[in-house]
Amino acid sequence: MLRARPLSSLARSLRLARVLPAPVRLILLSMVLFNVGFYLVVPFLAVHMSEDLGLASWAVGLVLGLRTFSQQGLFFLGGSLADRFGVRPLVLLGIALRVVGFLVLGVAATFEGMIVGVLLVGLAAALFAPAVEAADAAYGRQLEEDGVLRRTELFALEQMCSRLGTVVGPALGAVLLVVPFVWTAVAAAVLFTGLWVAFAIWLPADVSTSYQPSDASPSGSLQHVWRTVLKNRGFLVFAALCGAQLAAYNQLYLMLPEQLERGVGSQAALGWFFTGAALLVIFGQSPMVAVANRLGHRAATVAGMAVVAASFLAPVLPALCAPGSAVAQLSGLIVWVALLHLGQMLMVPPMRDTIAILAGERNLGAHFGMLNTLGGVLTLLVALGVGRIYDLVDEGAAGLVRPWWVLAATVAAAATGLWWWTGRTSMIRRPTVN
Repeated sequence: MLRARPLSSLARSLRLARVLPAPVRLILLSMVLFNVGFYLVVPFLAVHMSEDLGLASWAVGLVLGLRTFSQQGLFFLGGSLADRFGVRPLVLLGIALRVVGFLVLGVAATFEGMIVGVLLVGLAAALFAPAVEAADAAYGRQLEEDGVLRRTELFALEQMCSRLGTVVGPALGAVLLVVPFVWTAVAAAVLFTGLWVAFAIWLPADVSTSYQPSDASPSGSLQHVWRTVLKNRGFLVFAALCGAQLAAYNQLYLMLPEQLERGVGSQAALGWFFTGAALLVIFGQSPMVAVANRLGHRAATVAGMAVVAASFLAPVLPALCAPGSAVAQLSGLIVWVALLHLGQMLMVPPMRDTIAILAGERNLGAHFGMLNTLGGVLTLLVALGVGRIYDLVDEGAAGLVRPWWVLAATVAAAATGLWWWTGRTSMIRRPTVN
Protein backbone atom coordinates (compact mmCIF):
# COMPACT_ATOMS: atom_id res chain seq x y z
CA MET A 1 0.00 0.00 0.00
CA LEU A 2 1.42 3.36 -1.05
CA ARG A 3 1.23 6.03 1.59
CA ALA A 4 0.15 9.52 0.63
CA ARG A 5 3.29 11.61 0.25
CA PRO A 6 2.29 14.83 -1.47
CA LEU A 7 4.89 16.75 -3.37
CA SER A 8 5.18 19.70 -1.03
CA SER A 9 8.29 21.35 -2.42
CA LEU A 10 10.52 21.61 -5.43
CA ALA A 11 13.36 20.12 -3.38
CA ARG A 12 11.38 16.96 -2.65
CA SER A 13 10.50 16.67 -6.32
CA LEU A 14 14.17 16.77 -7.23
CA ARG A 15 14.94 14.11 -4.59
CA LEU A 16 12.24 11.89 -6.07
CA ALA A 17 13.74 12.31 -9.54
CA ARG A 18 17.06 10.90 -8.34
CA VAL A 19 15.51 7.56 -7.32
CA LEU A 20 13.71 7.01 -10.62
CA PRO A 21 14.90 4.37 -13.12
CA ALA A 22 17.48 5.61 -15.63
CA PRO A 23 15.09 5.53 -18.63
CA VAL A 24 12.61 7.72 -16.74
CA ARG A 25 15.35 10.21 -15.87
CA LEU A 26 16.36 10.29 -19.55
CA ILE A 27 12.77 11.03 -20.55
CA LEU A 28 12.45 13.79 -17.93
CA LEU A 29 15.72 15.39 -19.01
CA SER A 30 14.64 15.26 -22.64
CA MET A 31 11.47 17.17 -21.75
CA VAL A 32 13.60 20.03 -20.51
CA LEU A 33 15.57 20.15 -23.75
CA PHE A 34 12.54 19.51 -26.00
CA ASN A 35 10.96 22.65 -24.65
CA VAL A 36 14.08 24.76 -24.88
CA GLY A 37 14.09 24.09 -28.63
CA PHE A 38 10.33 24.35 -29.03
CA TYR A 39 10.00 27.66 -27.17
CA LEU A 40 12.89 29.16 -29.05
CA VAL A 41 10.67 29.15 -32.14
CA VAL A 42 6.93 28.51 -31.75
CA PRO A 43 5.88 31.41 -29.46
CA PHE A 44 7.56 33.81 -31.88
CA LEU A 45 5.99 32.43 -35.05
CA ALA A 46 3.11 34.90 -34.75
CA VAL A 47 5.57 37.79 -34.50
CA HIS A 48 7.58 36.53 -37.47
CA MET A 49 4.54 35.94 -39.67
CA SER A 50 2.77 39.20 -38.86
CA GLU A 51 5.74 41.57 -38.79
CA ASP A 52 8.34 39.96 -41.07
CA LEU A 53 6.07 38.24 -43.59
CA GLY A 54 3.07 40.61 -43.32
CA LEU A 55 0.43 37.86 -43.02
CA ALA A 56 -3.15 38.69 -41.97
CA SER A 57 -4.50 37.57 -38.59
CA TRP A 58 -6.61 34.80 -40.15
CA ALA A 59 -3.50 33.44 -41.92
CA VAL A 60 -1.49 33.53 -38.70
CA GLY A 61 -4.33 31.76 -36.89
CA LEU A 62 -4.52 29.13 -39.64
CA VAL A 63 -0.77 28.41 -39.55
CA LEU A 64 -0.74 28.15 -35.76
CA GLY A 65 -3.85 25.99 -35.82
CA LEU A 66 -2.34 23.70 -38.45
CA ARG A 67 0.78 23.35 -36.33
CA THR A 68 -1.29 22.16 -33.39
CA PHE A 69 -3.59 20.05 -35.57
CA SER A 70 -0.71 18.25 -37.29
CA GLN A 71 0.76 17.61 -33.86
CA GLN A 72 -2.17 16.82 -31.57
CA GLY A 73 -4.38 15.86 -34.53
CA LEU A 74 -2.01 13.04 -35.51
CA PHE A 75 -1.15 11.90 -32.00
CA PHE A 76 -3.54 8.96 -32.35
CA LEU A 77 -1.59 7.69 -35.34
CA GLY A 78 1.76 8.29 -33.65
CA GLY A 79 0.64 6.67 -30.40
CA SER A 80 -0.76 3.66 -32.27
CA LEU A 81 2.53 3.22 -34.12
CA ALA A 82 4.38 3.36 -30.79
CA ASP A 83 2.13 0.64 -29.38
CA ARG A 84 2.73 -1.48 -32.47
CA PHE A 85 6.43 -0.90 -33.22
CA GLY A 86 7.88 0.40 -29.94
CA VAL A 87 8.94 3.72 -28.47
CA ARG A 88 12.53 4.02 -29.68
CA PRO A 89 12.02 4.07 -33.49
CA LEU A 90 9.14 6.53 -33.23
CA VAL A 91 11.13 8.89 -30.99
CA LEU A 92 14.13 8.88 -33.34
CA LEU A 93 12.03 9.44 -36.45
CA GLY A 94 10.05 12.22 -34.80
CA ILE A 95 13.11 14.13 -33.67
CA ALA A 96 14.66 13.88 -37.14
CA LEU A 97 11.50 15.33 -38.71
CA ARG A 98 11.48 18.20 -36.21
CA VAL A 99 15.03 19.15 -37.21
CA VAL A 100 13.91 19.36 -40.84
CA GLY A 101 10.77 21.29 -39.90
CA PHE A 102 12.66 23.97 -38.00
CA LEU A 103 15.05 24.44 -40.92
CA VAL A 104 12.09 24.86 -43.30
CA LEU A 105 10.49 27.45 -40.98
CA GLY A 106 13.76 29.34 -40.86
CA VAL A 107 14.08 29.75 -44.62
CA ALA A 108 10.37 29.96 -45.59
CA ALA A 109 9.36 33.37 -46.96
CA THR A 110 5.78 32.58 -48.03
CA PHE A 111 2.49 31.51 -46.46
CA GLU A 112 2.79 28.12 -48.19
CA GLY A 113 6.33 27.60 -46.92
CA MET A 114 5.27 28.33 -43.35
CA ILE A 115 2.50 25.76 -43.66
CA VAL A 116 4.98 23.08 -44.81
CA GLY A 117 7.29 23.93 -41.91
CA VAL A 118 4.63 23.81 -39.20
CA LEU A 119 3.20 20.58 -40.59
CA LEU A 120 6.64 18.93 -40.33
CA VAL A 121 7.16 20.29 -36.81
CA GLY A 122 3.72 19.08 -35.76
CA LEU A 123 4.08 15.63 -37.36
CA ALA A 124 7.40 15.20 -35.59
CA ALA A 125 5.82 15.72 -32.19
CA ALA A 126 2.92 13.44 -33.16
CA LEU A 127 5.45 10.64 -33.54
CA PHE A 128 7.69 11.08 -30.51
CA ALA A 129 5.42 12.72 -27.89
CA PRO A 130 2.75 10.00 -27.46
CA ALA A 131 5.49 7.35 -27.44
CA VAL A 132 7.20 9.15 -24.56
CA GLU A 133 3.89 9.75 -22.74
CA ALA A 134 2.95 6.06 -23.00
CA ALA A 135 6.32 4.94 -21.67
CA ASP A 136 6.10 7.41 -18.80
CA ALA A 137 2.58 6.27 -17.87
CA ALA A 138 3.64 2.61 -17.93
CA TYR A 139 6.66 3.37 -15.75
CA GLY A 140 4.42 5.39 -13.43
CA ARG A 141 2.05 2.46 -12.94
CA GLN A 142 4.91 0.21 -11.84
CA LEU A 143 6.48 2.87 -9.62
CA GLU A 144 3.12 3.37 -7.92
CA GLU A 145 2.70 -0.35 -7.34
CA ASP A 146 6.25 -0.50 -5.93
CA GLY A 147 5.44 2.30 -3.46
CA VAL A 148 7.96 4.77 -4.89
CA LEU A 149 5.54 7.56 -5.79
CA ARG A 150 2.09 8.13 -7.21
CA ARG A 151 1.73 8.24 -10.95
CA THR A 152 0.19 11.70 -10.66
CA GLU A 153 3.42 12.76 -8.95
CA LEU A 154 5.45 11.44 -11.87
CA PHE A 155 3.19 13.37 -14.24
CA ALA A 156 3.77 16.45 -12.09
CA LEU A 157 7.54 15.96 -12.37
CA GLU A 158 7.08 15.68 -16.12
CA GLN A 159 5.21 18.99 -16.20
CA MET A 160 7.89 20.67 -14.10
CA CYS A 161 10.68 19.41 -16.35
CA SER A 162 8.81 20.59 -19.42
CA ARG A 163 8.37 24.03 -17.91
CA LEU A 164 11.99 24.21 -16.85
CA GLY A 165 12.79 24.12 -20.56
CA THR A 166 10.33 26.91 -21.18
CA VAL A 167 12.19 29.16 -18.75
CA VAL A 168 15.24 29.05 -20.98
CA GLY A 169 13.50 28.81 -24.38
CA PRO A 170 11.35 31.96 -24.32
CA ALA A 171 14.10 33.99 -22.66
CA LEU A 172 16.53 32.98 -25.40
CA GLY A 173 13.85 33.60 -28.01
CA ALA A 174 13.24 37.09 -26.64
CA VAL A 175 16.94 37.84 -26.84
CA LEU A 176 17.11 36.40 -30.36
CA LEU A 177 14.30 38.69 -31.55
CA VAL A 178 17.08 41.11 -32.46
CA VAL A 179 18.57 38.63 -34.97
CA PRO A 180 16.92 37.22 -38.11
CA PHE A 181 14.35 34.51 -37.38
CA VAL A 182 16.34 32.04 -39.50
CA TRP A 183 19.11 31.93 -36.91
CA THR A 184 16.66 31.16 -34.12
CA ALA A 185 15.23 28.29 -36.16
CA VAL A 186 18.71 26.95 -36.94
CA ALA A 187 19.65 27.06 -33.25
CA ALA A 188 16.58 24.96 -32.41
CA ALA A 189 17.43 22.49 -35.20
CA VAL A 190 20.97 22.06 -33.83
CA LEU A 191 19.60 21.39 -30.33
CA PHE A 192 17.24 18.70 -31.61
CA THR A 193 20.08 17.12 -33.55
CA GLY A 194 21.91 16.70 -30.26
CA LEU A 195 18.78 15.17 -28.72
CA TRP A 196 18.56 12.65 -31.56
CA VAL A 197 22.11 11.52 -30.82
CA ALA A 198 21.36 11.20 -27.08
CA PHE A 199 18.26 9.06 -27.66
CA ALA A 200 20.04 6.92 -30.25
CA ILE A 201 22.75 6.12 -27.70
CA TRP A 202 20.87 5.86 -24.39
CA LEU A 203 17.19 5.05 -24.99
CA PRO A 204 16.65 1.32 -24.31
CA ALA A 205 15.23 -0.70 -27.18
CA ASP A 206 12.66 -2.33 -24.87
CA VAL A 207 11.45 0.88 -23.22
CA SER A 208 7.87 0.31 -24.46
CA THR A 209 7.54 -3.00 -22.58
CA SER A 210 9.82 -2.65 -19.56
CA TYR A 211 7.06 -1.63 -17.15
CA GLN A 212 3.88 -2.91 -18.75
CA PRO A 213 1.30 -4.38 -16.33
CA SER A 214 1.84 -8.09 -15.74
CA ASP A 215 -1.58 -8.98 -17.17
CA ALA A 216 -1.19 -6.95 -20.36
CA SER A 217 -1.41 -8.82 -23.62
CA PRO A 218 0.58 -7.92 -26.75
CA SER A 219 -0.85 -5.05 -28.73
CA GLY A 220 -1.08 -7.04 -31.96
CA SER A 221 -1.91 -5.31 -35.24
CA LEU A 222 -2.69 -1.65 -35.72
CA GLN A 223 -6.31 -2.58 -36.34
CA HIS A 224 -6.44 -4.26 -32.94
CA VAL A 225 -4.92 -1.17 -31.29
CA TRP A 226 -7.43 1.12 -33.01
CA ARG A 227 -10.40 -1.07 -32.06
CA THR A 228 -9.49 -1.00 -28.37
CA VAL A 229 -9.60 2.79 -28.44
CA LEU A 230 -12.58 3.41 -30.71
CA LYS A 231 -14.79 0.96 -28.79
CA ASN A 232 -13.95 2.54 -25.43
CA ARG A 233 -16.94 4.88 -25.22
CA GLY A 234 -16.29 6.17 -21.70
CA PHE A 235 -12.74 7.12 -22.63
CA LEU A 236 -13.79 8.83 -25.87
CA VAL A 237 -16.35 11.07 -24.16
CA PHE A 238 -13.93 11.94 -21.38
CA ALA A 239 -11.15 12.72 -23.87
CA ALA A 240 -13.40 14.86 -26.07
CA LEU A 241 -14.53 16.98 -23.11
CA CYS A 242 -10.96 17.36 -21.82
CA GLY A 243 -9.86 18.43 -25.30
CA ALA A 244 -11.53 21.79 -24.69
CA GLN A 245 -8.79 22.82 -22.26
CA LEU A 246 -6.11 21.97 -24.82
CA ALA A 247 -7.85 24.06 -27.46
CA ALA A 248 -8.20 26.95 -25.02
CA TYR A 249 -4.61 26.76 -23.83
CA ASN A 250 -3.20 26.81 -27.36
CA GLN A 251 -4.88 30.14 -28.06
CA LEU A 252 -2.17 31.60 -25.85
CA TYR A 253 0.16 31.57 -28.87
CA LEU A 254 -2.28 33.62 -30.94
CA MET A 255 -4.09 35.79 -28.41
CA LEU A 256 -1.19 36.86 -26.19
CA PRO A 257 0.85 38.44 -29.04
CA GLU A 258 -2.32 40.00 -30.47
CA GLN A 259 -3.39 41.51 -27.15
CA LEU A 260 0.06 42.79 -26.29
CA GLU A 261 0.16 44.57 -29.63
CA ARG A 262 -3.40 45.91 -29.35
CA GLY A 263 -3.45 46.82 -25.65
CA VAL A 264 0.16 47.67 -24.82
CA GLY A 265 1.52 48.60 -28.23
CA SER A 266 4.43 46.16 -28.25
CA GLN A 267 5.13 42.42 -28.15
CA ALA A 268 8.47 42.92 -26.43
CA ALA A 269 7.20 41.33 -23.18
CA LEU A 270 6.07 38.14 -24.90
CA GLY A 271 9.07 36.05 -23.88
CA TRP A 272 8.82 37.18 -20.27
CA PHE A 273 5.18 36.08 -20.11
CA PHE A 274 6.18 32.55 -21.10
CA THR A 275 9.10 32.62 -18.69
CA GLY A 276 6.88 33.74 -15.82
CA ALA A 277 4.33 31.05 -16.62
CA ALA A 278 7.07 28.44 -16.65
CA LEU A 279 8.35 29.54 -13.24
CA LEU A 280 4.80 29.35 -11.90
CA VAL A 281 4.56 25.71 -12.99
CA ILE A 282 8.03 24.78 -11.73
CA PHE A 283 7.39 26.10 -8.23
CA GLY A 284 3.62 25.57 -8.08
CA GLN A 285 3.05 22.17 -9.67
CA SER A 286 4.07 20.20 -6.57
CA PRO A 287 1.52 21.78 -4.19
CA MET A 288 -1.13 21.76 -6.94
CA VAL A 289 -0.82 18.00 -7.49
CA ALA A 290 -1.06 17.56 -3.71
CA VAL A 291 -4.33 19.53 -3.83
CA ALA A 292 -5.52 17.40 -6.74
CA ASN A 293 -4.75 14.19 -4.82
CA ARG A 294 -6.80 15.45 -1.87
CA LEU A 295 -9.72 16.54 -4.02
CA GLY A 296 -9.86 13.34 -6.02
CA HIS A 297 -9.59 12.92 -9.76
CA ARG A 298 -13.12 14.00 -10.68
CA ALA A 299 -13.21 17.21 -8.61
CA ALA A 300 -9.67 18.22 -9.50
CA THR A 301 -10.17 17.72 -13.24
CA VAL A 302 -13.43 19.65 -13.36
CA ALA A 303 -12.22 22.40 -11.03
CA GLY A 304 -9.09 22.86 -13.11
CA MET A 305 -11.12 23.24 -16.28
CA ALA A 306 -13.42 25.74 -14.53
CA VAL A 307 -10.36 27.84 -13.59
CA VAL A 308 -9.23 27.72 -17.25
CA ALA A 309 -12.67 29.00 -18.29
CA ALA A 310 -12.62 31.79 -15.71
CA SER A 311 -9.14 32.86 -16.80
CA PHE A 312 -10.48 34.18 -20.10
CA LEU A 313 -12.53 36.78 -18.25
CA ALA A 314 -9.44 38.31 -16.64
CA PRO A 315 -8.39 40.52 -19.58
CA VAL A 316 -11.96 41.77 -20.05
CA LEU A 317 -12.53 43.29 -16.61
CA PRO A 318 -9.54 45.70 -16.51
CA ALA A 319 -10.42 46.86 -20.03
CA LEU A 320 -13.98 47.64 -18.89
CA CYS A 321 -12.82 49.45 -15.73
CA ALA A 322 -10.00 51.41 -17.33
CA PRO A 323 -10.45 51.45 -21.11
CA GLY A 324 -7.38 52.52 -23.01
CA SER A 325 -5.05 51.96 -20.06
CA ALA A 326 -1.97 49.97 -21.04
CA VAL A 327 -1.32 49.12 -17.37
CA ALA A 328 -4.83 47.72 -16.98
CA GLN A 329 -4.47 45.69 -20.16
CA LEU A 330 -1.11 44.32 -19.03
CA SER A 331 -2.49 43.44 -15.57
CA GLY A 332 -5.40 41.58 -17.12
CA LEU A 333 -3.08 39.57 -19.34
CA ILE A 334 -0.87 38.65 -16.38
CA VAL A 335 -3.88 37.36 -14.42
CA TRP A 336 -5.14 35.48 -17.50
CA VAL A 337 -1.85 33.66 -18.06
CA ALA A 338 -1.50 32.83 -14.35
CA LEU A 339 -5.04 31.42 -13.99
CA LEU A 340 -4.77 29.54 -17.28
CA HIS A 341 -1.68 27.72 -16.02
CA LEU A 342 -3.04 27.15 -12.51
CA GLY A 343 -6.08 25.45 -14.02
CA GLN A 344 -3.89 23.20 -16.12
CA MET A 345 -1.63 22.39 -13.17
CA LEU A 346 -4.65 21.24 -11.18
CA MET A 347 -6.34 19.15 -13.85
CA VAL A 348 -3.63 17.63 -16.07
CA PRO A 349 -1.99 15.07 -13.71
CA PRO A 350 -5.31 13.49 -12.56
CA MET A 351 -6.68 13.75 -16.11
CA ARG A 352 -3.74 11.79 -17.52
CA ASP A 353 -3.93 9.20 -14.74
CA THR A 354 -7.64 8.78 -15.48
CA ILE A 355 -6.89 8.27 -19.18
CA ALA A 356 -4.56 5.38 -18.34
CA ILE A 357 -7.13 3.88 -15.97
CA LEU A 358 -9.92 4.16 -18.56
CA ALA A 359 -7.55 2.52 -21.07
CA GLY A 360 -7.11 -0.45 -18.77
CA GLU A 361 -3.35 0.28 -18.81
CA ARG A 362 -3.16 -1.14 -22.35
CA ASN A 363 -2.27 0.57 -25.64
CA LEU A 364 -1.44 3.74 -23.73
CA GLY A 365 0.17 5.39 -26.75
CA ALA A 366 -3.03 5.17 -28.78
CA HIS A 367 -5.20 6.35 -25.88
CA PHE A 368 -3.02 9.34 -25.03
CA GLY A 369 -2.75 9.98 -28.75
CA MET A 370 -6.53 10.07 -29.18
CA LEU A 371 -6.80 12.56 -26.31
CA ASN A 372 -4.50 14.91 -28.17
CA THR A 373 -6.04 14.20 -31.58
CA LEU A 374 -9.46 15.30 -30.35
CA GLY A 375 -7.87 18.34 -28.74
CA GLY A 376 -6.00 19.11 -31.96
CA VAL A 377 -9.18 19.13 -34.02
CA LEU A 378 -10.81 21.48 -31.53
CA THR A 379 -7.71 23.67 -31.49
CA LEU A 380 -7.76 24.10 -35.26
CA LEU A 381 -11.44 25.08 -35.25
CA VAL A 382 -11.03 27.45 -32.31
CA ALA A 383 -7.88 29.07 -33.78
CA LEU A 384 -9.70 29.79 -37.03
CA GLY A 385 -12.65 31.21 -35.13
CA VAL A 386 -10.51 33.40 -32.87
CA GLY A 387 -8.49 34.71 -35.83
CA ARG A 388 -11.69 35.53 -37.69
CA ILE A 389 -13.16 37.36 -34.67
CA TYR A 390 -10.02 39.52 -34.46
CA ASP A 391 -10.39 40.39 -38.14
CA LEU A 392 -14.04 41.33 -37.60
CA VAL A 393 -13.03 43.53 -34.67
CA ASP A 394 -10.53 45.31 -36.91
CA GLU A 395 -13.25 45.79 -39.52
CA GLY A 396 -15.71 47.09 -36.92
CA ALA A 397 -18.17 44.29 -37.69
CA ALA A 398 -17.80 42.14 -34.56
CA GLY A 399 -20.32 44.02 -32.42
CA LEU A 400 -19.99 42.87 -28.82
CA VAL A 401 -18.47 39.52 -29.76
CA ARG A 402 -14.97 39.08 -28.39
CA PRO A 403 -12.77 35.97 -28.36
CA TRP A 404 -12.49 36.15 -24.56
CA TRP A 405 -16.23 35.69 -24.03
CA VAL A 406 -16.46 32.92 -26.62
CA LEU A 407 -13.62 30.89 -25.11
CA ALA A 408 -14.81 31.37 -21.52
CA ALA A 409 -18.28 30.11 -22.45
CA THR A 410 -16.93 27.18 -24.48
CA VAL A 411 -14.63 25.88 -21.74
CA ALA A 412 -17.27 26.44 -19.06
CA ALA A 413 -19.72 24.33 -21.07
CA ALA A 414 -17.08 21.58 -21.37
CA ALA A 415 -16.45 21.70 -17.60
CA THR A 416 -20.18 21.35 -16.95
CA GLY A 417 -20.39 18.42 -19.34
CA LEU A 418 -17.35 16.80 -17.73
CA TRP A 419 -18.89 17.04 -14.26
CA TRP A 420 -22.14 15.51 -15.47
CA TRP A 421 -20.46 12.73 -17.48
CA THR A 422 -17.96 11.69 -14.83
CA GLY A 423 -20.80 11.55 -12.29
CA ARG A 424 -22.62 9.08 -14.53
CA THR A 425 -19.59 6.95 -15.34
CA SER A 426 -17.94 6.91 -11.89
CA MET A 427 -14.35 7.95 -12.51
CA ILE A 428 -12.65 5.37 -10.32
CA ARG A 429 -9.26 5.93 -8.74
CA ARG A 430 -7.33 2.85 -7.64
CA PRO A 431 -7.24 2.72 -3.79
CA THR A 432 -3.49 3.24 -3.33
CA VAL A 433 -3.56 5.67 -0.41
CA ASN A 434 -5.04 5.61 3.06
